[in-house]
Amino acid sequence: MSDFQHEREGNSKRWITAVVVVALAVVLWFTVFSQERVKVKVVEVDRGTVESTITNSKAGTLRSRLRSRISAETGGRVIKIFHREGDHVKAGDLLVKLNDTSLQARFELSQAALATSVERRIEACLNRDHKARDLERVRKLARNHVASAEDLDRLDVAYRSADAGCTGAEAEIARARAEIRGAVADLKKSEIRAPFDGIVAEVNAELGEWVTPSPPLLSSPAVIDLLDPDSLYISAPMDEVDSNRISVGQAAKITIDSHPGESFTGKVVRVAPYVLDVETQNRTLEVEVEFDTTPLESSMMVGTSADIEVILDTRADVLRIPTQTLLQGGRVLVYASGVLEERFVEVGLRNWNFVEIKAGLNLGDAVVTSLDNKDVVADAKAEIADEEDADSER
Repeated sequence: MSDFQHEREGNSKRWITAVVVVALAVVLWFTVFSQERVKVKVVEVDRGTVESTITNSKAGTLRSRLRSRISAETGGRVIKIFHREGDHVKAGDLLVKLNDTSLQARFELSQAALATSVERRIEACLNRDHKARDLERVRKLARNHVASAEDLDRLDVAYRSADAGCTGAEAEIARARAEIRGAVADLKKSEIRAPFDGIVAEVNAELGEWVTPSPPLLSSPAVIDLLDPDSLYISAPMDEVDSNRISVGQAAKITIDSHPGESFTGKVVRVAPYVLDVETQNRTLEVEVEFDTTPLESSMMVGTSADIEVILDTRADVLRIPTQTLLQGGRVLVYASGVLEERFVEVGLRNWNFVEIKAGLNLGDAVVTSLDNKDVVADAKAEIADEEDADSER
């Protein structure tokens, strides 16, 4: 083979090699540089407080230690309602007034009877005093043998009879006064008053309606439901496995369904000395938590669902990440230079909101929060989603 042919074959091989290199470069460019990047949302590792808490196993309930469901003491028609739901009242304030026409008439009749009894006593006692003077005069005459024994006996009987009449009149006055007290007591029964300072929770009567007292051994709907807002507390069931970790005096957080986004601080004031076994597979321990500062809002209605978090331990100024960013096996995904890196972390305290990070992350690391996307996996190419992308995903 001539030199020319050898040179021609060499050029042909070099050309083929160059084509292959270019083709591989194109494939590499498409696989590496043209790969679509998944958009992720991230949160930076920061420093803050992390608490170890336990929560109730089922919904708790907002209750009041001082609550009175007030019924009428006597039957009657409602003629005036002085306070409605949400009103703050003082002890002794008039809440509801019943028709008292007949009771008022009885009171006035008792007063008239007392006045009559007083007049009768005056008359009877004056007659007694008169008989006493006659008797004393006849006694003097009898000592001088001027009056007979029969006259003395007759006047003595008359005096005793008059004295009995005076005493009877005084008894009638006492009876009339007792009737007045009874009439006044009945009049008071036509008024429903607040037994303590509180908030009217419910009014179960309207103008013109007839209300009746509860018969013995039975209960009828209360006319007024009154509660003391300063004695609010949360009663919540805790899982029996946590019973040895809860004690009186521990701090707690309170959340109430009717006040989303708000939380209140409190303290454990009672841990039941027994476990409820109403449900065999879900035995619970009743725990009561009182507010540190009593909420003053009238919309804080007793009976509302509530939850508590009993704080077991607290650590301040530690590295932390949101709890939802922690994957099984103690892993997190970190966004670094356009790639999602899988890192194993050592955790400390944790709760529903935050997890303490002891090792594996640094302050400011971008931890992925959008874990519900199937394309968000380790080694994936990624970019941080802007606000518009986040809004479109929502």
